[in-house]
Amino acid sequence: MTQAMPHAPTGLAWTQAQSPALFAPEQLTQSVEHFREPAYVVQAPDGTRGVAFGGQVAGQGQLPVVGMLPAIYPEWLGDRSFCEVHGTRFSYVAGAMANGIATTDLVLAMANNGMLGFFGSAGLPFERVKEAHDTLFAALGEGDPAKGQKPYGMNLIHSPHEPDLEQAIVDLYLERKVRRVSASAYMDLTPMVVQYAIKGLRQDANGTILRDNFLFAKISRPETAAKFMSPAPKAILDKLVAEGKLTADEARLAALVPVAEDITVEADSGGHTDNQILTAVFPTVLAQREAIAAKHGYTRPIRVGAAGGLGSPSAVAAAYALGAAYVLTGSVNQGCIEGGLAPYGKKLLAQAELGDVMMAPAADMFEMGVKVQVLRRGTMFGNRAHKLYETYRAYPSLEAIPADEQKMLETQIFQQPLKEVWRATQSFFAKRDPKELEKAEKDPKHLMALVFRAYLGQSSRWAIAGDEKRKLDFQIWAGPAQCSFNAWVKGSFLEPVENRKAVQVARNLLEGAAAITRAQGMRSAGVAVPEGAFEFAPRPLEA
Repeated sequence: MTQAMPHAPTGLAWTQAQSPALFAPEQLTQSVEHFREPAYVVQAPDGTRGVAFGGQVAGQGQLPVVGMLPAIYPEWLGDRSFCEVHGTRFSYVAGAMANGIATTDLVLAMANNGMLGFFGSAGLPFERVKEAHDTLFAALGEGDPAKGQKPYGMNLIHSPHEPDLEQAIVDLYLERKVRRVSASAYMDLTPMVVQYAIKGLRQDANGTILRDNFLFAKISRPETAAKFMSPAPKAILDKLVAEGKLTADEARLAALVPVAEDITVEADSGGHTDNQILTAVFPTVLAQREAIAAKHGYTRPIRVGAAGGLGSPSAVAAAYALGAAYVLTGSVNQGCIEGGLAPYGKKLLAQAELGDVMMAPAADMFEMGVKVQVLRRGTMFGNRAHKLYETYRAYPSLEAIPADEQKMLETQIFQQPLKEVWRATQSFFAKRDPKELEKAEKDPKHLMALVFRAYLGQSSRWAIAGDEKRKLDFQIWAGPAQCSFNAWVKGSFLEPVENRKAVQVARNLLEGAAAITRAQGMRSAGVAVPEGAFEFAPRPLEA
């Protein structure tokens, strides 16, 4: 049973000026691309609804006006406070893919085109992080919009095995006035991440709280989000004050603001992920934000952004429709020209289809059983990493591994005797963190973990360096977004890897999201929108 479409009570009518109203399916599909122009929803005598551009609207005219669709600009998607606070043109972020895969070139491309990018500091030695900042500072200064500078950021990853490195990175960021930091892999707050977020808090003459440092907390669980959206724990603040890392006044003001004002809800993604569904976790965190803000009476807003699975305009439009203040992409950027992956790895990524990803043990939290999402197609890494974890769980030490199994590990995975792997591992940790070697001397199972982590850690670097001898061992982080992106660009100018520039990708995602938002607006106004109107074909930036 159907009901006749009711007349909207606007009392207005539209009269054609140059172009007639559009009712035919092909006309409606084409009209979606004019999302930058306001449109009227008009009704024909038979009740069919269409759209009209231009013309005149008055009390009398050719067709009744039953609604109006405002202009949509990609710049208007998301929360405008994001652009105002961070000095961007678009509410779009390129995430900090580890080991420098999110390169300085990627960060600069984002900054120079009105977006925000984070350098992938995680997994890199301290000196390499300093070098990256030297490059960014030379081009962008502090990245402070208040000083007329284009914004950028760097990554801070939770390092449970290397707390000294985590502290050193924070000290570096504070010393060099890195104003935006993306915090990742945190399950709880650490003194280091709190120190960065709170340092520099102050009040102006009107009593308004000002902050120098903006922390982006990437989370996938509501309970973790709550910790970053709440004021810093008093115990941590007291400890930082006692150590001289915060002033008493900074700690006092910390009780009035959240640790992070930008919360990135990470759904099913490449790398570290809980495989969450965005449409389930995002509304939960959004409601949690409202409750926490009301509880503490915040005077500054908390923005909640979306990440994970955003590889097509439809996905980006859906994220904004959920209420995302900004969107963050990751997987699709590492396959771009600016991404830090070697050409062979980018080629593998470009061939990925849905189902070509899998979960595998993570190098940084191997003993804890934490996993990362990686590319399955074209590499044996995932299966071999699982074998190492199963072996770690089954035996108390390297010596306890049966001879035939040990031989298999040496020939198929490590490609050298385990004793040689251990010697190289000793040399690495002698420079990186001697405490790990002290622990290994006392605990043979920890020694085994360090050896196995050596393979996991090097596998991503082989993929970045393009080591031809270790192609089958490439660890390439990827999630469903990469697969859906490949399906979207198939047959377009973005299908070839050499055409995939990060800004081209970003602008197409945003343009497409705006077009799809217009199509949904038309449908909501009762227009019979053809299915093709929800498809946005990639096109060159100049088009």
